[in-house]
Amino acid sequence: MTEDLRYSLRNRLINDCCIESLKRFPDGLVDLTVTDPPYLVNYKDRSGRSILNDVESDWLQPSFTEIYRVMKNDRICISFYGWNEVDKFMTAWKSAGFKPVGHIVFQKDYASNSRYLKYKHEMAFLLAKGCPALPIQALDDVQPWNYSGNILHPNQKSTEILKPLIRAFSDKGDLVLDPFAGSASTALSAKLTGRDYLAIEKDPEYFRIAKERLTNDINSLNILSDPGRPHHPLP
Repeated sequence: MTEDLRYSLRNRLINDCCIESLKRFPDGLVDLTVTDPPYLVNYKDRSGRSILNDVESDWLQPSFTEIYRVMKNDRICISFYGWNEVDKFMTAWKSAGFKPVGHIVFQKDYASNSRYLKYKHEMAFLLAKGCPALPIQALDDVQPWNYSGNILHPNQKSTEILKPLIRAFSDKGDLVLDPFAGSASTALSAKLTGRDYLAIEKDPEYFRIAKERLTNDINSLNILSDPGRPHHPLP
């Protein structure tokens, strides 16, 4: 792939199956992946909104195999997941080649549901390809939750919880991948922190919403300077 074509993939939002899209991309393209795939729970919100591929898991391993391939060596993938299907997620991640190197809990001040327990947190794994450099200032593994309101998507993540992750594990000008883009929260967070994005969303309606959001929000933003990410080598 030519450098011109590599450059053309920056700040792109694609309406497609992520497996098929990623197969067309070269090895070692992406600096960081931050993604929120379907949790395999057949979720519907109070208004009846649902998410594609939220029941069967046949897409899970091939997706992360392609994610692993298109990432540069010694880089981080951050993936949210459904705790009740963690075995399927972990199998897919490890089969793709990722190594779990951290776990983040986002603590809510409200319960999103209640059964045997009140559900007051979201979770994400830090997954390493190779041996990424350690950040000079590590994030706490318990992070505050900021509620997005789920206005654009039933599982919409706030940019306020994503920006610290992107700052910690990438540098300005890096390319951040989200192959399950939803309403484009990761893509917008990348731009807010001085990075570029490559986002893929299969659902045509959420793709439309994401495209409109990126167009409106990025055009109206005065993006301020954002501190880079100093690293020191592993001992």
